[in-house]
Amino acid sequence: MHKIFAYSAFGWLVFSGVMHFIVDVVSQHLRGKRVPSPETTLYYGLHTAYALGQVLFGLLGLLIIRQALPLFAQWPMRALRITAFCAWIIFCFTFIEYWEPKMNIGIFGALLILALISFQERAP
Repeated sequence: MHKIFAYSAFGWLVFSGVMHFIVDVVSQHLRGKRVPSPETTLYYGLHTAYALGQVLFGLLGLLIIRQALPLFAQWPMRALRITAFCAWIIFCFTFIEYWEPKMNIGIFGALLILALISFQERAP
């Protein structure tokens, strides 16, 4: 069960990062929702970096799950996952006004906690 939760958490992170980029950067650029300005450049840059960080971390997590699932039980990996989650929560609530990214990170956090709990139950 822990493997399913781990795949779900990091798969969700990749999916939500791609969707965040498509919705908040690509679609707004194609529809011309924002007038060209330094603020628009910062908006696109923030959302692009946010989404790219989610996608890359999610892909790295999926690769580690596929190659070395027991690595997830070690404390450095746990600390890295919790730190990344906390950073995304802070960025979300500080800089992003939409509720969807907050919900997506909340779902990732819930799946991450379920993966940690289920892995603990399996450990001897």
